[in-house]
Amino acid sequence: MSQHLIIFTRFPEPGKTKTRLIPALGALGAAQLHRQLAEQMLAQAKSLSAILPISLEVCFTGGSLTQMQQWLGGDLTYCVQGTGDLGARMSQAFQRSFEAGMKRVAIAGTDCPHLEVSVLAQAFEQLEQHDLVLGPAKDGGYYLIGLQRLYPELLVGIDWGTSRVFEQTAAIAQRLNLSRASLPELADIDRPEDLGLLH
Repeated sequence: MSQHLIIFTRFPEPGKTKTRLIPALGALGAAQLHRQLAEQMLAQAKSLSAILPISLEVCFTGGSLTQMQQWLGGDLTYCVQGTGDLGARMSQAFQRSFEAGMKRVAIAGTDCPHLEVSVLAQAFEQLEQHDLVLGPAKDGGYYLIGLQRLYPELLVGIDWGTSRVFEQTAAIAQRLNLSRASLPELADIDRPEDLGLLH
């Protein structure tokens, strides 16, 4: 396997998960929504592995390995996200994958209910011809980033969690002279006003 998909998620612990949705859904409701979105994303990823030669990994924060296995199954590869901001954690995940011999690696989050197999397949297709693939989210972030090798600068100095993430990443890519492909723009479910996009 030379293609690798890493799903970035967290254990759905009430009060620590989807905190921006707690005012609308309560701590338990926000955690349950996160649980559903993550399970949905994993189902899409497993469907992708049925049509593409690809390995899967769940990179998590919060909870223990045992809790993650009880939730999502013991047949998956898991890793802990580690320390630092989101950029540092993604950088570590990319580095580990490339050091293990992967040629094309994508990291996807679990906030995007409309991320389907066809879009995931497109990401790996585009990675054959481009240094960088980004899946822009409507809120100015991105739901997927794919690379052929690690460019650490790409994930440094980004205002994570803001509407500038995609724009800042694209600007760094341009400065590094990377060829870039974009996937369809999709909606993330992060804030109470996003909940209407679930249907």
